[in-house]
Amino acid sequence: MVERYPEIEPYDSGMLDVGDGHSLYWETCGNPDGKPALVLHGGPGSGCTPGMRRLFDPTRYRVVLLDQRNAGRSTPWAGEPEVDLSANTTPHLVADLERLREHLGIERWLLWGGSWGVTLALVYAQAHPDRVTDLVLAAITNGDRRETDWITRDMGRVFPREHEAFLAAGRVGDGDPSAAYSRLLHDPDPQVRADAAAAWCAWEDTHVSLAPDHEPYFTRQPPSWQLAITRVVTHYWAHGCFLEPGQVLRDAHRLAGIPGLLVHGRYDVSGPLDTAWALHQAWPGSELVVIGDAGHGGGSMTAPMIEHLDRVAEEG
Repeated sequence: MVERYPEIEPYDSGMLDVGDGHSLYWETCGNPDGKPALVLHGGPGSGCTPGMRRLFDPTRYRVVLLDQRNAGRSTPWAGEPEVDLSANTTPHLVADLERLREHLGIERWLLWGGSWGVTLALVYAQAHPDRVTDLVLAAITNGDRRETDWITRDMGRVFPREHEAFLAAGRVGDGDPSAAYSRLLHDPDPQVRADAAAAWCAWEDTHVSLAPDHEPYFTRQPPSWQLAITRVVTHYWAHGCFLEPGQVLRDAHRLAGIPGLLVHGRYDVSGPLDTAWALHQAWPGSELVVIGDAGHGGGSMTAPMIEHLDRVAEEG
């Protein structure tokens, strides 16, 4: 079994001013002269974690981790009462990545992304293909409304009782669940905000995996974290992830010449496999690996990624 690399601490870090009142936390670890690799976290809004560093051989990679706008250690944080998310969109995030690349003096880099980080990696690579050497992507998403409607509306067919409770707690009515929750998450009453965040997180833990050994994650987090991530998620989903309909698949031809690994869990009910399959079909340079014991993460999903990253590092 392939194991993650040992824990490692950054050798450099900082806050990058990207305008609009936003400063983004970044860190670098591993080998300063190694192959550059950028980690893009999910959510959107979850922030990076120390475990993400451990996917990369620290002797061969210069690993860059970034907390995206309003996430993690970046400021302003979405958990603050009066947070303004208006300058947090996908085009903003793509521009932030370019600013960070230039700030660190990196010519080209590998992109690793998970869940929402997959969508962001794909959009960035399609906009700047000359800056991307490789893509390693897990829990494949493309940010399309078809995906978010599946999670917030259509998956009630799979979890009817839990979905009914989700809609009731969000006071959804006939509207868009993401927009309805976003309103509650910015309500002046802190109890209303907390209750909405908890209800959204309960729904996330319901649908994120069908694996029999799946354990809840969102509902175990502190209320402040729940509020922060749910605000950013609902902001993005209520606006179609700030993408044109079908944009990522439409522009898959721009990935020509970029090799990529797509890793997806068979038990991932929140992200059905057809999204990964469609992307794989539209992107000839991709390899699709389906993990039989994983949902939207977990199981043995990390093994093929580490093996692939090790092979890429050997090839230079």
